[in-house]
Amino acid sequence: MSGSDQLRQILSKRIPSFAVDYAVDLWEKEQFSFQTTASRKTKLGDFRFRSDRTIQTITINADLNPYQFLLTYIHEVAHLHAYVRYGRTIAPHGMEWKSTFQRLMFPILSTEIFPIDLLIPLRKHMSNPKASSSRDLFLMKEMSKYDEKSIHSDVIFLSDLKPGSRFLLSGREFEKGETRRTRVLCEEINSGRKYLIAQMAKVKPSA
Repeated sequence: MSGSDQLRQILSKRIPSFAVDYAVDLWEKEQFSFQTTASRKTKLGDFRFRSDRTIQTITINADLNPYQFLLTYIHEVAHLHAYVRYGRTIAPHGMEWKSTFQRLMFPILSTEIFPIDLLIPLRKHMSNPKASSSRDLFLMKEMSKYDEKSIHSDVIFLSDLKPGSRFLLSGREFEKGETRRTRVLCEEINSGRKYLIAQMAKVKPSA
């Protein structure tokens, strides 16, 4: 089985069907090694340029919903295309990457691939894409509607809790304080220490 066939087989199970041909075509233009990984708390995907390798590697968290997986895939492929076109001295999320990301996303910003409730915030996001889509609160909330949800799930976004509410995160209890841009100042109950936690952190409200 060829590399493109292997990638097609993976992507056909991960992204919207109408986007598969386009995603594989991007690989054929600039080939790379592709892997899915277990969920990572700090990132959805990863691309790192290594000068000692002719074929670079892109990884994406396997637990992403199809629309988030596709967005992350294009995000990481844009890194590769930007490095090939502009050289490896460019800033990781500078103007070269942004313009490349916008160019690669443009052909698939349609209702054939994304539902309209995602397309609206996604088009706004792509007008000036951030280093991570998880920093775009509105887009991530809309994206989360398509996540697989457990019937008994009681996990919510930190942004949806009222200030003063207590919650559990990684087995530790916190109290929500004031919001500072994309993060929230929270106090750990046991230690009294304060931490800045992302608004998009998924937390469990304390009983």
